[in-house]
Amino acid sequence: MFCDPIADMLTRVRNAYAAGHPKVDVPASNLKMEISRILREEGYILNYKLAEEGSKRTIKIYLKYTPTNQPVISKINRVSRPGCRVFVGSKDIPSVLGGMGINIMTTPRGVMTGKQARMEKVGGELLCEVW
Repeated sequence: MFCDPIADMLTRVRNAYAAGHPKVDVPASNLKMEISRILREEGYILNYKLAEEGSKRTIKIYLKYTPTNQPVISKINRVSRPGCRVFVGSKDIPSVLGGMGINIMTTPRGVMTGKQARMEKVGGELLCEVW
C-alpha cells in the first residue's frame, strides 16, 4: 500500500522510461489526469487515455522517445510530499533548469504549469518538476 499516489505515478513513469517501455498504466484519479494532460501539452509524453475495466479505472500513458531512443523526460521529481507540503506565492515560483523544464502545481484555478501560474499571478502547491 502506498500513501502518496502522485509519487507512485511519477515513479511508474520514471521506471517505464528506464526500462524502455512504450506505455505505462497508472491507477486513475482526476489529479493524475490533469498531470498527464500537462505532460502531453508540454510535449513530454505522446498521449494518455482513460481505460475502464469494470470498476477499475486506469490511465494509459504513452511515453515519448527521441529518434535515437532516448527518453524525452530526463528527470521527474516530486517536490511537495504529504509529510512536507511546499506552497509558493506567484512571485516565488522557481524556474526549473533555467526555464528548460516545468513545474506542475495545483492552484485555486486548477492544475497548471509554473509559467502559467506566474502569468495569471496565482500561487499554490508545487507538485513536481520535470525536465
